[in-house]
Amino acid sequence: MRRGIEFLVTRVLRSRIGIALAIAVLVFGVIGTARLVSGPADSTSGLSSRPREPITTVEPETGDDGVIGTPLPQSPETRAGELTPEQTADRFTSAWLGGPATTTEKWQASLRPLSTVSLTEKLTGVDPTEVPTVRVIGEPTVRPRTEAFVEVLIPLDAGRLRLELVAPDGRWLVDAVDWERE
Repeated sequence: MRRGIEFLVTRVLRSRIGIALAIAVLVFGVIGTARLVSGPADSTSGLSSRPREPITTVEPETGDDGVIGTPLPQSPETRAGELTPEQTADRFTSAWLGGPATTTEKWQASLRPLSTVSLTEKLTGVDPTEVPTVRVIGEPTVRPRTEAFVEVLIPLDAGRLRLELVAPDGRWLVDAVDWERE
């Protein structure tokens, strides 16, 4: 026994491994003592326990603001005597696709009464010969977003023409044009 204690004091505790082992025994001793003194652990406390109810960031009284609870868009409103979104989209598409056969001035003049000021400015300087010569192959699909904003998809033989129409005062005008090739 005396040899064992002498070996421990003179050799093991003077090496790095011996010191590391002594520190580990000390740390585990403190942790074990603390657990014994504190009593049984409460499984519902701490960060590891899950909430009983879902976590929400919305006041329960204000309602659900998610996509599932979103009401259907209102049907588009047209002022009496004005074109419907479908009619405006049809006339705009005919003028848009008829571009390569006319001059730039005539093409832009045919689009101007059916376009917003913003779109007319964007189309300034556009060469109508760059518009693909395609034809409409199906009925347009109207997607109402609000009572003053709709999206119209027109199937063409080489893709789809997507028009965004706005009607801030009940008169429908094309505000954006997008070409989706297939």
